[in-house]
Amino acid sequence: MKKIIVILVFMFGLFNIAKANYLKLAHEFEFNSIQGDIIKLSDYKDKVIVIVNVASRCGYTPQYENLQTLWSDYRSKGVVIIGVPTNNFKQEPGSNKEIKDFCETNFGIDFPMTQKIDVIGNKAHPFYKWAKENHGIAAIPKWNFHKIIISKNGKVADTFASFTKPTSKKFIKIIEREIKN
Repeated sequence: MKKIIVILVFMFGLFNIAKANYLKLAHEFEFNSIQGDIIKLSDYKDKVIVIVNVASRCGYTPQYENLQTLWSDYRSKGVVIIGVPTNNFKQEPGSNKEIKDFCETNFGIDFPMTQKIDVIGNKAHPFYKWAKENHGIAAIPKWNFHKIIISKNGKVADTFASFTKPTSKKFIKIIEREIKN
């Protein structure tokens, strides 16, 4: 009988690994923008926020075009795209100015971008630590162009791996669901 109880406790404990306590909401975080000012997520309350770690020298870099399309098509519907340059995967060696120039020149990017930061490890930005704590390992970027969708209420609605394009049916379905919520 003791073994059964131990097994049950262990099993139910595993199901709670990614249990979200949400002692904080996404709206409580800020990023330094690539232009040098502050991006306050509190400015985007009641909007759907898509946060994507990006890089200029990645096989997924063409997704910048998809992100810009998403921004153009859904901005007026309450969707915000925030690009987060990172060199955690050794594919964004440039300075903030070089990153900004690359994005504007090659993809016409005009959605908000942060300064280059860490998104994984001990030095990860507090937002990414929060996302991991509240949504589990699915919120941890495994590569560049990992996407975290924040609902209007400031909680993680869903995450998508790098290979999922921001204009895919699967991704758009979640964006449209969150717009309606």
